[in-house]
Amino acid sequence: MKTVRRGSVRQRVPGLAIAVLAAAALAGLLVSLYIGARFYPTPPAGSQSAVVVGPGPPGAAGPVQRVRPAAALAVLEILAVKGRAPRNNYDRLAFGEAWLDVDGNGCDTRNDVLRRDLRQAVMVEDSLCQVAAGQLEDPYTGRLLEFTRGADTSKAIQIDHVVALGDAWQKGAQELSAAKRQSLANDPLNLIAVDGPANVQKSDADAASWLPPNKAFRCQYVARQISVKAAYRLWVTQAEKDAMRRVLAGCPGQQTLDSGYPPGPGESAGGPAQTVP
Repeated sequence: MKTVRRGSVRQRVPGLAIAVLAAAALAGLLVSLYIGARFYPTPPAGSQSAVVVGPGPPGAAGPVQRVRPAAALAVLEILAVKGRAPRNNYDRLAFGEAWLDVDGNGCDTRNDVLRRDLRQAVMVEDSLCQVAAGQLEDPYTGRLLEFTRGADTSKAIQIDHVVALGDAWQKGAQELSAAKRQSLANDPLNLIAVDGPANVQKSDADAASWLPPNKAFRCQYVARQISVKAAYRLWVTQAEKDAMRRVLAGCPGQQTLDSGYPPGPGESAGGPAQTVP
């Protein structure tokens, strides 16, 4: 009977180890899915699988063109591939005043993004716009961060331009109108709340030079950059395109997103469009 008991213990221990490993793997998967679903909701049923490009609103706030949800790899293929334009004439003011109220809700873009991305957000007393505190599931590092508004604490969580404005300037933004550059700088699609030090480390780098340390977010990050570049007709360098392809090779079903601006007057998200194979 002792032999039977020892055998029973030996059988239970490996089973327990397998169960622990399975639980850890499931926890990691759930974190990845949470971040992915938060920043990249599942496209609606029946969304186009081909690349569908339609005109954006003329002159008004919004993208140059609408890019419907489609495979990011397919959208990447329609982006022009060129070298960088000179940067010596870059000026942040070319993209308009920072943190405008582009949607007319009375709140600047920075606070709009903080309210969107932070959980358990607490507002400044007697303010409908300013966020006083909250928590961020940081997509760049995968860590849970605390946000507290203040001169010495606000920079711990920053609002990042997914396609950096300096990078955009060298890859087509110089050719955009002032209105469209301002739209690019304030498009919710191109803005996410992130860990401050990670954002500083990224600076104006493209995907060939910098990717989020959190590998679980890289597919969504690259797809978002492709979405922005397609919406504003920006190009990529060959090295950048190669880096994006390497990331998306592990998630070929990753989809792009439409601009964060709602359709403008006379514009329909389902209006005339061009389908690109």
